[in-house]
Amino acid sequence: MQVKRFSELKTYDAPNHRGCMPLRVFGAEAGGTTGVVVGLSHFLPGGGAGPDASPPEKVYFVLAGELTVIVDGKETVLKANDACTIGPNESREIVNRGNDVCTILVAVAAPKS
Repeated sequence: MQVKRFSELKTYDAPNHRGCMPLRVFGAEAGGTTGVVVGLSHFLPGGGAGPDASPPEKVYFVLAGELTVIVDGKETVLKANDACTIGPNESREIVNRGNDVCTILVAVAAPKS
């Protein structure tokens, strides 16, 4: 078992994100897993990501605040304890349209070696 403490998490560059402070929990440069990359992202009001698409499948789990997820022009608002999946190469945009910071746990399938 490997334990990660919140105080030990490091930020990373998340391309095409704005108003966001992403922290790597496991995978990629943080180590600890090979099949999944896990991050914790804090989006300021007005912050978001995309629109874009990428090959790995993704899971977003909202821990606090609200997040609007836009896929194929359809908007869905996720609130605390709601989650969604984004399929491989599915174009999405996410936006924090609220006045509170939105915190999400992100799990992304690791690239195949």
